[in-house]
Amino acid sequence: MLLTIITFLAILIVLVLSHEFGHFIFAKLAKVRVEEFAFGFPPRIFSVKKGETKYSFNLVPLGGYVKIYGEEGEEAQDPRSFSGQKFLTKVLIIAAGVLFNFLLAYILFTSGFMIGTPIPLSDNDMNPSASIQITEVQRGSPAQHVGLEPGDRIMSLLGADQEGIAAFRVSDVQKFIKDHRGQEISINYARHGEVYEIKATPRVEVKEGEGALGIAMIRTGVKKLGFFQSFKEGFSTTIDMTRATAGALLGFFKEIFTGRASFEGVSGPVGIANLVGDFSRFGIIFLIQLTALLSINLALINIIPFPGLDGGRIFFLLIEKIKGSPFHWKFTRTVHAAGFIALIIMMILITYQDILKLN
Repeated sequence: MLLTIITFLAILIVLVLSHEFGHFIFAKLAKVRVEEFAFGFPPRIFSVKKGETKYSFNLVPLGGYVKIYGEEGEEAQDPRSFSGQKFLTKVLIIAAGVLFNFLLAYILFTSGFMIGTPIPLSDNDMNPSASIQITEVQRGSPAQHVGLEPGDRIMSLLGADQEGIAAFRVSDVQKFIKDHRGQEISINYARHGEVYEIKATPRVEVKEGEGALGIAMIRTGVKKLGFFQSFKEGFSTTIDMTRATAGALLGFFKEIFTGRASFEGVSGPVGIANLVGDFSRFGIIFLIQLTALLSINLALINIIPFPGLDGGRIFFLLIEKIKGSPFHWKFTRTVHAAGFIALIIMMILITYQDILKLN
């Protein structure tokens, strides 16, 4: 559990810092004064001031922020103020966080292909790295009773009659378990590089949707590419995942407007931490892929034109551009503060749902 929390916080730090660094570096390039670069939300644990910028680490690790001088519209006459910049410069500074999240996803996917990315395989694929991996263990099943876990790789199975198989195809494993229902079998499996052996007895009576042993499996192999090919494949994977995630988000918002939306499939910090724990069982490369997907999600959520989000701030800039004059900075600050409070309330409700799912 402690390792899961540490891993979750490490991923969160990478996601937040990459996003906020985008705002930070583009503001610096535009010679706009950055007053604070912070991870987390107050109260502040510690801070260090270097030059004109304060670098802070705060107690609530659920985000971060970059405080830019004049970002709410005040001090418009100061050339080092955000509000004193041209329209395109303002948009680039705000959009930079989203761009850096996409860039992070691209780097992670590319790195994955260089290291070797797990991919699903059919039973007929002759990939030499193929193996059978457990993806789910049902509660109360024989597999759970003997300690099998998601992420375990089945190496071989042996019956009491000394009939055995090497676990190379999912269909072979399924047939072996089915043929030995009610009989004790030996299962050799690998976990974190170590090989173990346990004995289990597949159920004779099997309910619909359950297996005799109580596991779900997938056949995977490793796809490893060369340096330049990895960059190309990383780019196409980032595009494909962005398209798929955007489609899912659009579908969710469409269901909200039609009154058919459910928050069952939406996860907050607790749900994501639980997901990190599940992925960590499969190895570091799966955590790299998960971080890339979370980075894409963070980018897409941030471009939604809602007050308090980057998309909301860009939307306000567009309205100001169209009407030819800026909003009063007090109005802008109030609207974005209200949007931020609404987002915090939504996060609390989603976190509550996450906790209920754990029970």
